[in-house]
Amino acid sequence: MQGYDGGISVAKGYKLDKTILTTNELQVVLAGIKSIDSISKTSYRQTIIEKFSTDKDTLRAEQDVILIDLAAWDQEGITDKIEQIKQAVLHQEVISFLYHSNKGESKRRIEPYFIVFKWAAWYVYGYCLSRQAYRLFKLNRICQLARTATRYEPRRLPEGKLDLERYFRTEEMTLVALFEDTAKYRLIEEYGPECFTATESGKLLFQKSFTNPDYATQWILSFGDKVKVISPSELGADIYAQAKNILKQYE
Repeated sequence: MQGYDGGISVAKGYKLDKTILTTNELQVVLAGIKSIDSISKTSYRQTIIEKFSTDKDTLRAEQDVILIDLAAWDQEGITDKIEQIKQAVLHQEVISFLYHSNKGESKRRIEPYFIVFKWAAWYVYGYCLSRQAYRLFKLNRICQLARTATRYEPRRLPEGKLDLERYFRTEEMTLVALFEDTAKYRLIEEYGPECFTATESGKLLFQKSFTNPDYATQWILSFGDKVKVISPSELGADIYAQAKNILKQYE
């Protein structure tokens, strides 16, 4: 039926004809919805199947080739946070929380705009009223999350603000390190088979630029004695100092 302002309304109980999507296309849609179900309080997959007039038994019987599970270890906690933030975004409501970072704890109030899944973790992106700037907050580091009664007027996001990589950039540093061959699988997994060259001694010469030196330090330390930093020298000195402090814990 034609709407007054040019829109349309769909008759109650109407179901999409199966010719709109092929079975393969619908399976892709359902695979994506199933991934959302893994972190949602409500299951949408069955509801979507019921919306289509195609053969439901065939859809149920189709084997899922791609399985996407977005759940975290703290599944219930993450699901609750996502639901609260989603409702806050929909109602344009400020949220408050206690945030834990390498700089300590801080109380934040933000205008939430997006829930983001990136780098194998969940984040909320919004305008921080405390810092008067756009920020990205990791949900696992958020405690005491609450919706407030304060409404906000959505801001127009400046161009480039959704370049999420920039929130992790501090200064660029080129790391050169020598890894044991036993670390090869991790280098390939994280940076691909082209990130290193094999030396005559059987070790792996790794070279890559990092935009977050703190992350590079923690990454190197995660390899234990399977790596030696060649450059920059200050990073090698930092690793040495941290290793000495770790040793003191066991003396």
